[in-house]
Amino acid sequence: MTLHTTIADFLSTLPPPPPGPLNPQAMRAGEEQQAARQENRLPMASVEDRTLPTQAGEVNVRLYTPDHQATHGAVVYFHGGAFFLGSLNTHDHVARELARATQCVVVAVDYRLAPEHAFPAGLQDCYAVVKWLAQYGAQAGTGMGWDGQTLAVAGDSSGGNYAAAVAAMALDDGLQCITHQVLYYPSVDLDFDSTRYASRITNAVGYGLETAMLKPFNAFYLDSGADPQNPLVSPIKRQNLAGLPAALIVTAQYDPLRDEGERYGQKLAQAGVAVKVHRYEGAGHGFIQHFSWLPEFQGVYAETAAFLRGTR
Repeated sequence: MTLHTTIADFLSTLPPPPPGPLNPQAMRAGEEQQAARQENRLPMASVEDRTLPTQAGEVNVRLYTPDHQATHGAVVYFHGGAFFLGSLNTHDHVARELARATQCVVVAVDYRLAPEHAFPAGLQDCYAVVKWLAQYGAQAGTGMGWDGQTLAVAGDSSGGNYAAAVAAMALDDGLQCITHQVLYYPSVDLDFDSTRYASRITNAVGYGLETAMLKPFNAFYLDSGADPQNPLVSPIKRQNLAGLPAALIVTAQYDPLRDEGERYGQKLAQAGVAVKVHRYEGAGHGFIQHFSWLPEFQGVYAETAAFLRGTR
């Protein structure tokens, strides 16, 4: 299947990147301008910005409650953006769609970004929110409304990296609260090699995210002290994957990261982890953030909901 025509048409309108080194501040500002206006956002029973007093310090989160039931399952969501881009606003629509489809409370984490914050600051924020939720989220008076049962970690791209790493951290610490991990086209191998995976060759140019962009994009994170040989930086390098929570891994046909995500799924399955890997044909990297409204891709949220319910 060829790249979806709507995606191809959109990519054809994009100007070439400006010359010179990447400017994180300018790129962030550009992303914020593309965020949906408040009046155009999917309604929720409530959307609340909170600051949680975690072991990593105060961490800002946005809490999405889909309806007025007293308790719900919880999805802790980490936005993508190559560890230096993205925000609660740029991925607000993703969190809303997740909440509506899964009927879970979605806790979106405003983790610290590279390069201003060195590794492992962002990862610590993500894990600290999960630990806080596990300890306090089901208590009356916290306003979280967690039912104490389903607790998933989810993320797209670099957020998928964080979700996989947080699941491993919890396992190593004996924290057994995480029931599912949902990884949307995850970046799980930051030990850069342009030829390690076939998709980095076949999808190198012309599909949005390009292979040549991976190294400079990830450099903000790696140069802040993240060692790509560390399994918490490259989750695919973890030696023993047994015992990790059940995983849904969504990949895109025309994504340079496609094969590393699918290979990670294979390694999880070989370790005895329940895993579903679904490649969306005709899609490119970032399709959940930018193109999940297309009929061909809308099912990703229903698929996520079914996975969390245990029907696969």
